[in-house]
Amino acid sequence: MGTVISNEAKPGTYLEMDGNLFQVIEYNHVKPGKGGAFIRLKLRNLRLGTVVERTVNAGEKLNSPEIEDKRMQYLYQQGDEYVFMDQDSFEQIPLRRETLGDNLKWLKEDMVVEMLMHEGEVMGIELPYKVELKVTETVPGVRGNTVTNVTKEAVLETGAKIQVPLFVEAGTVVRIDTRTGEYLERV
Repeated sequence: MGTVISNEAKPGTYLEMDGNLFQVIEYNHVKPGKGGAFIRLKLRNLRLGTVVERTVNAGEKLNSPEIEDKRMQYLYQQGDEYVFMDQDSFEQIPLRRETLGDNLKWLKEDMVVEMLMHEGEVMGIELPYKVELKVTETVPGVRGNTVTNVTKEAVLETGAKIQVPLFVEAGTVVRIDTRTGEYLERV
């Protein structure tokens, strides 16, 4: 168990508070006109997937758990379980839907991810920041409409729904930012 100063608890940092493991999603340093500065954190509970907000004093020491990450390849879905294979030992590990949370929107077969583990317990997975997925459904774009900031809804091969520019058609492969869920570009 290590420590991290609250001012360094940037997004992606792991913390242990009240016996629970969290990952920082948002970090906001607040310096009010009166009184001391404080840090407002939005945290995702790694076991439950829930999101909570916490406020801590600037400069406060926080517990930082030892998180191990393993390179795993997603193989297939079987019922409510998603099976991953360790890239080194070829051991297969099934994970439940609840453990994967929102990552399911971007997960496709053969994708290599980082599996997060704490004392042998799987806490979740970390996807690559950018993934390429095929658009399976979208309404056709209107010919001649060249306004660049107009978007339409598209359904991806994983079932996720995102906003894409009008020129993107079904069958197009697009690059997505998994942290924000935003369309980045055509591939």
